Amino acid sequence: MRTLVLGGIRSGKSRWAEDAIAEALPAGQPVCYLAPGPTGAGDAAWADRVAEHRSRRPGHWSTVETDDVASQLRGAPDTPTLVDDLGAWLTGALDRHGGWDGGSVAAPVRDLLAAIDAFSSTLVLVSPEVGLTVVPATASGRRFADELGGLNQRVADVCDRVVLVVAGQAVPIKPSGT
Repeated sequence: MRTLVLGGIRSGKSRWAEDAIAEALPAGQPVCYLAPGPTGAGDAAWADRVAEHRSRRPGHWSTVETDDVASQLRGAPDTPTLVDDLGAWLTGALDRHGGWDGGSVAAPVRDLLAAIDAFSSTLVLVSPEVGLTVVPATASGRRFADELGGLNQRVADVCDRVVLVVAGQAVPIKPSGT
């Protein structure tokens, strides 16, 4: 089962995703938590957010902090995995591929989608929903929103289930089995 969990900032999407993967597995089963975002070095507020996320994870979960989510998924396709979040992954891809200045992230997006589609174990992916806010005022903000909106749509296509988390409550968008 592949699940995409969408939501706004502080919507509860990460906590919902953590609970969902834990509930889908036998107690004590290892989970790989892929964290493609920054660790918070030099930013105390961000470091506090990262620490909050880490403190919620059970001891039998492993954490891998990496931008190469596709390789991690291909390298352990039988290990239940939670990716939090695709917005951070996309920011890194835009940075690495000159996306802020017109470079393309099409190749890494295709690679990620292929890895998600081929993944054989339980997979939960968390991503910010950009479609519920104002259009960003800057070119880079618009580029990010456009790229993330397209990525979310393509990931939703290869997932079995999609939920939108609002105020900690999951609203089914694509119920499993449809």
